[in-house]
Amino acid sequence: MNTVLVSFACGIAGYLIGSIPFGYIIVYLVKGIDIRNQGSGRTGGTNVFRAAGLPAGILTALLDVGKGAITVIVVRAILPGTDGWAETLAGIGVVLGHNASVFLGFRGGAGGATSVGTAMALWPLGGLPSMIIGVFTLFVIGYASLATILAALAVAVVFTYSGLTSHEVPLTYAAFGWGIVVLVVIALRPNIVRLVSGKEKRVSVFKRGNS
Repeated sequence: MNTVLVSFACGIAGYLIGSIPFGYIIVYLVKGIDIRNQGSGRTGGTNVFRAAGLPAGILTALLDVGKGAITVIVVRAILPGTDGWAETLAGIGVVLGHNASVFLGFRGGAGGATSVGTAMALWPLGGLPSMIIGVFTLFVIGYASLATILAALAVAVVFTYSGLTSHEVPLTYAAFGWGIVVLVVIALRPNIVRLVSGKEKRVSVFKRGNS
């Protein structure tokens, strides 16, 4: 087996799976509108919540988590002999596909829920801090963009540390962590500017915004 070619093929497969735009589909079915023309224009759970309500937002987030987790689980089960590269590239591919869907003109979300789901599937103990930090930042502090960035950073730091200090986690998983940090930061560049300038809007589950 050519590990390099197989792993890159998994990355491409992950990209195609990640490109499935659940948020776009759900909003279209519920409201009959194009989510890309609403709010931030992203297809993730936060913008779906703002455009179509809490149930639609939760369903979108769960499906986005699921497509990342299931892809990693299946790839690792089928191809266990790649030193972690197959599931690592598949995971990065899923997040890239979610953020730049081939089915939506390379538009999509920011990768928060998909990154968490993928990280949890790679290593649950490593993904758990990411989920906790992301949920706390989103629902307590109220910034979806900051929650996504901090969750991705948590994955990168925890996976890197564990890969360097133990044999429980392949060091290749660190590549996934830093890969999603890059993808998330690229997707959230406008939000980062607004965060720095104090103009980023908070998210409330009790009140839907218009952006």
